[in-house]
Amino acid sequence: MGKEILRPSEEFIEIIGQLKNLMVADMEMGMDPPTLSASTLDYLNTRTKHPGSLEDLRKFIGDCKRCKLWQGRTKLVFGEGSPDARLVFVGEGPGRDEDLAGRPFVGEAGGLLTRIINAMGLTREEVYICNVVKCRPPKNREPEMDEIRACIPFLKRQIHLIRPHVICTLGRVATQGLLDHEFRIAQERGKWHAFMDIPLMPTYHPAYLLRNPSAKRQVWEDVQDIMKHMKLEVRRDE
Repeated sequence: MGKEILRPSEEFIEIIGQLKNLMVADMEMGMDPPTLSASTLDYLNTRTKHPGSLEDLRKFIGDCKRCKLWQGRTKLVFGEGSPDARLVFVGEGPGRDEDLAGRPFVGEAGGLLTRIINAMGLTREEVYICNVVKCRPPKNREPEMDEIRACIPFLKRQIHLIRPHVICTLGRVATQGLLDHEFRIAQERGKWHAFMDIPLMPTYHPAYLLRNPSAKRQVWEDVQDIMKHMKLEVRRDE
């Protein structure tokens, strides 16, 4: 089948929506957007079919080729969960299982994360789960800085749209991607930070816990701090 032909009005609305998303991405990367009047900005907002939604952002990312990771991916892993989540989990990047499924944290480490979420009295559907990069690095290596820089504006936009009460970063790479490349997870996990003016709690990645089960107690302590901040009932039987 050929490419869908848009009516002039539909094509115009699509162009406006892309322009708006480009301006947002530029601002989040520290670039100065073109100066537009308040009335023009209002027009951009009202003419976009679903302005400022996660669905719009996913469409804007499209078949992304903004960094070299696209060459080896099966599926882009955007993220999943509630658009109104009070808690956002941010991991490093998709693994093999996630690359095949197009969903974050569905492998063995994902099963452990699900159990952690359930122990908090929540479900996966009530939180939001995503990664610093949205495509699987080759052989599950750590994402490189140019890859993180290409993807971070989209993660920032996701967080901006969700506006969670708390962000929980999972592992050193995710925390470094959001806070500081010198971050040391073993020494600094469990301490509150902030990202985009949102409280951020770094803890160990579930994959690390599978290799080092003794660290589960430390993660549970971090999770309890998150629960207290969110005013969730802290269970004492974990």
